[in-house]
Amino acid sequence: MAKSSTIFRNIAFTLFLSTPLAAQEANLTTVVATVNGTELTLAHVLDIKRQLPEQYRNLEDSVLFNGIIEQLVQQQLLASSVETPPSWLPTAMENQERNLLSTNVIEDIRAGALSDAALQSAYQAKFPAGGGEAEYQASHILLETEDKARELLKLLDEGADFATLAQEHSTGPSGPRGGDLGWFGKGQMVKPFEDAVLNMEPGTYTGPVQTQFGYHLILLRDRRVMAPPSFEEVRGELEVELQNAAVEAHLRALMDEADVTLLSDGIDPSVLSTLDQ
Repeated sequence: MAKSSTIFRNIAFTLFLSTPLAAQEANLTTVVATVNGTELTLAHVLDIKRQLPEQYRNLEDSVLFNGIIEQLVQQQLLASSVETPPSWLPTAMENQERNLLSTNVIEDIRAGALSDAALQSAYQAKFPAGGGEAEYQASHILLETEDKARELLKLLDEGADFATLAQEHSTGPSGPRGGDLGWFGKGQMVKPFEDAVLNMEPGTYTGPVQTQFGYHLILLRDRRVMAPPSFEEVRGELEVELQNAAVEAHLRALMDEADVTLLSDGIDPSVLSTLDQ
């Protein structure tokens, strides 16, 4: 398709035909041009249109129609000038057929995977009522050694102010802010830190918690549940997920029924660079 669209971009859209086909009773076998005796039909024209990028398919029909015909004529002239077809041509045609057929199957599966009922069901499963994402507001004091962390933990137990200790001792960038990390959700903090926060109650502190950054004393200030996004906000995301799931399920079913034998283990992948057709 890249080669076809390149030629298409470089041609001038001129009125090619002397008799407009729109006035004829046209069908797929209607001949739109002949090149040295080779007939080009409306089926060829429609196939080119199907393969064009969207910005070309949206052109006015009269412009697109004549432009595609000129492209086909140029391609036929160039193709017929080849005296000896390259040795890789049959293989390329096999791959092209395989690609076109598999792409058509995928498009049909993706189209059939979507319905209002399926989308609503996916939305409810992903965002159950009252099941918004939890967020946490926490502060921490980051220290280089466990001994130092336990020393400050003892001061907290004796009533020391967490923010003051963070300003005076924390080695992390949040130290000057009293260790304040703001609000964050699951997956935004390293796992040991997140695991500790998930098991805390607001207003409590814990530690030392070791991560690759050092030893943390953690104060959970608050927790809240965010409202889930509206259906329309995530509709596009749900559509992609349903379509991908449908394609994957179809492929799994085909694989389960197929007799597939992989024979590539003994082949050096460097043949991609050393072997020519």
